[in-house]
Amino acid sequence: MPEKSPVHIISILWGDAYGEEDVNILYAMIRRNTSFPVAFHLFSDEPLPGLNPEIIRHPEPAMDIAPEHNRYAYRKEAGLCADDLGGLQGQRVFFFDLDVLIMDNLDELFAYPQGDGFYIINDWNTKGDHVGQATCYSFVVGTLGYVRTTFEADPEPIIRQYGTASQEYLSAMVIRKYGKLNFWPEAWFRSFKFHCLPWAVLRHFVTPSRPPAGTKVLAFHGHPDIRDAMAGRWSSPDSPKAARGWKRIYKACRPTPWIRDYWRES
Repeated sequence: MPEKSPVHIISILWGDAYGEEDVNILYAMIRRNTSFPVAFHLFSDEPLPGLNPEIIRHPEPAMDIAPEHNRYAYRKEAGLCADDLGGLQGQRVFFFDLDVLIMDNLDELFAYPQGDGFYIINDWNTKGDHVGQATCYSFVVGTLGYVRTTFEADPEPIIRQYGTASQEYLSAMVIRKYGKLNFWPEAWFRSFKFHCLPWAVLRHFVTPSRPPAGTKVLAFHGHPDIRDAMAGRWSSPDSPKAARGWKRIYKACRPTPWIRDYWRES
């Protein structure tokens, strides 16, 4: 049997919201759940002395924009579209956010893309097929450079139009070129917020359920994040997103111990 080619995983880290533990755990979860060799590429300028030495480090792609425009997640949804990203020209890459649980085998996912197509999650917040949820997407390096160069050429009107919703910008640019978004099978990707948390006030009394059978990747977009869900809270008390006033009725989460079954290095 011929040896399988490595799967190229990419992720990005900036600021202090996440750290090397998150990167190491994501790498370990992916390796446990695939028979493919894994080449894990992290793009970051942060000091990460405890990073697993098997992880391939790259500097964060520097965009040709003013510092005040290098904010929000455009540094992900635009910056990582560089045609020369990490010397991976012509390679298919699979982007994963750091706030996910890998819950089942990924071999089908890694074999799913056809040709040089772009693949992304159909956004759970949006009706229709025009916005992708950028927790996990896949593309061939060298096919999305226009997403980055368009942003670099004039970022202000893009930020005015999309605000912090950089995944909407990425989706719109892909649709502009290809006419549509290709979505992963719905059953593979689920949201902790939408598919595990109980309804409203029940969140104070009922432990979040595991996602439906067939889930490969569970996304923790927004709040609660993985650590908060394990601790049993919506967010840390000093967070600007901490629940206040009447929003405490639904912004709640019971401790969720089953997360530890997946979110671990070994």
